[in-house]
Amino acid sequence: MIISKYQAVLSVVFVMALAGTVQVTAESHLKAKTEVVRKGLILDLDAERGIKVVNGRVASWKNQVDWKVKTFIATRDASHKKGTGHPALKEKVAAIGGHSAVVFRRQELINSDEDAFDHLITGSGYTWFKVCSVYSQVSGLKNVNSFFGNLRNGGKYEGFWAGLKDDNTLWTGSRNGITFGRWDENNPQLLGPKLKENRYYVIAGRMGAGTGKVTIELFVNGTKPVASKPFPVNPKANSSKMAIGQERDATNHPGHESFDGELARLLMWERPLSNRELEKTLTLLKKTYVLSPRKTSSRGHTKSEPMKSVNR
Repeated sequence: MIISKYQAVLSVVFVMALAGTVQVTAESHLKAKTEVVRKGLILDLDAERGIKVVNGRVASWKNQVDWKVKTFIATRDASHKKGTGHPALKEKVAAIGGHSAVVFRRQELINSDEDAFDHLITGSGYTWFKVCSVYSQVSGLKNVNSFFGNLRNGGKYEGFWAGLKDDNTLWTGSRNGITFGRWDENNPQLLGPKLKENRYYVIAGRMGAGTGKVTIELFVNGTKPVASKPFPVNPKANSSKMAIGQERDATNHPGHESFDGELARLLMWERPLSNRELEKTLTLLKKTYVLSPRKTSSRGHTKSEPMKSVNR
C-alpha cells in the first residue's frame, strides 16, 4: 500500500496532537491531585499572597478563598508600644523552600465579621491546618500563647482556639459557652508535644460534625492524632471575631495572650475533612513547603522530623 506524502504528514500531525492531549490531561490530573481540598474551604491565608506591607510591617492579610471573610487587619497598633502592633513579613525562608512567613511577636490580625465562624462549633464541625514555627514564648497569661481563636471577649468565652504553653507545649480546644472554666469537660484542652524552637511543623485540628457529643483531634506532622477528646456541642454557643496571632479580639489587652513565632500558611474548612482528605492536605503542604517526609519510629508510630527555620 502506497501512502502519499500528504497522508504521512497528516498522520504525524495527528499523533503529535494526540500526544499533546495526553500530556495536557496528565498535567490536569496531576494538578487535580495536588490542589487544596476545595469543598468546605473558607479560609486560606498564604504568606506568599495577599499581604499588604506598610512601613515594613504587615497591615493586612487577604483571604485567598472567595468567602464573606475577606481580610485580616492589624487594628491594635495604638494599644501596643508605639510601632510594634503589626507583625512583619519574612521572605525567602530557607526552611520552607524559600517561601514567605509572617512573624508574630505578641501581635494580632483581626477580621471584623462577628458571626462568620460561629457555626463551626455549633454543628458544622471544622478542620484547620497551619504551617508554622515557634520562638521562645513571652508569657502574658500563664500557658496561653495563642496562634488563633474566635473566642467571645467576655461571658463564658465560647469559640475554638489553638496555642502553646509557656514551654511551647502545643494545645488546642473548643469552648461551648456552658461553663466558664478555662479547661473542663465543656472546654477540653488537647495537649500535643513540646515544639522545638525555630523548626517548622504542619499542625492540624479537626472537630466532628453534629449537635451531640463529637470528637476533637490534634495532629502534628502526621495523620495519627496526638490527642483526642470528646466535646459536647452547644447549638446556642455564640463565638466572635476570628483573630490570628491571638485567641480573640482582646481590646482590653492586645498581645497579652499571643504567640511568638512564624506562620506561613493557615487553612480552615467548615467541616471535618475525611481521613483521606486529611492525608492529601498533609502531603500537599509538606511538598509545597519542602518539609521532610514522614518517618517511622521504633515503636511503629508515624512521625516527621521538623525542619529548622533560618532567621533572617
